[in-house]
Amino acid sequence: MPEAALELLRTDPVYGVQLDGRRWSGGLHVDFEIVPSFVEPGPKLAELESKGLEAAVVSVAPPLFYYHVDAAAGEQMARAVNRGLAEFCAEAPERLRWLATVPMQEPERAVAVLEDAVAAGCVGAEIGTAVDGRRLDEPHFEPFWDAAERFGLPVTLHPAYGERNPALDAYYLENVLGFLFETTIAIERLIVSGLLDRHPALRIVLLHGGGYFPYQVGRLRHARTVRPELADTPSDPWSYRDRLFFDIITHEPAALGYLIDRAGADRVVMGTDLPFDMATPDPMRLLEAAADGDAARAIAERNPAALYGFRDAG
Repeated sequence: MPEAALELLRTDPVYGVQLDGRRWSGGLHVDFEIVPSFVEPGPKLAELESKGLEAAVVSVAPPLFYYHVDAAAGEQMARAVNRGLAEFCAEAPERLRWLATVPMQEPERAVAVLEDAVAAGCVGAEIGTAVDGRRLDEPHFEPFWDAAERFGLPVTLHPAYGERNPALDAYYLENVLGFLFETTIAIERLIVSGLLDRHPALRIVLLHGGGYFPYQVGRLRHARTVRPELADTPSDPWSYRDRLFFDIITHEPAALGYLIDRAGADRVVMGTDLPFDMATPDPMRLLEAAADGDAARAIAERNPAALYGFRDAG
């Protein structure tokens, strides 16, 4: 949450957020504290070290996606975020990389912002699983996918803008359950719509262990054999595994162990969710409880280094 973005929140009412010091209220997120590691590289590096980590690929906090505002305001926020992330990572270029954000509500603007972010050094893009009532597989978004493929950028999908389900309103279940469902909807639609076939060089990063997709992909495979609605879709959705990466955020060694066995250690990458309260408290301990030494090193070091271009991917 770069300072330039926070300044926009303070000065422009279009974003609908109030900042009382470092306390966020309003917008599309529950109230939370903007701790120093959201804003400053020094505290971020110290936070990583406290978790046994040395480097990170940082991305914007999803409350700053702003797909629901006017496209010009969305672009203004995206450019402020990207400029801030580039400056943030320039403080420790051997340890920090960054993912671009773009105004997805207007794909042509998104492409222009992405092009500038590539020139500024981004190593990927992070987008929401939906765009204020629209789904990522709609033809409307083809310009963005064309550009991401052309630039060779991995695209991270973060749950956002899901349809409201009243059953999830209480107990924070919109996050606990709804986030996983949103990721599952997004990736299964990218597969069955043919988007991944149209863009064969795309690489997609799925958060929170891939939602329900790795664990329930067989249901989609079976449905294709019995339902006419899926008759023209790919026969094996798991065949896209080599285009996907899954982070470790499962909060359960048994679940993470299954994911590693199912997807392969080469398709899993370290993830933390820091510094939000839903972050994995001890990501290295979780990983080491689920994977042997070489697999753990691949997941924590080799895979993300290769995916995001850190100098030593060996």
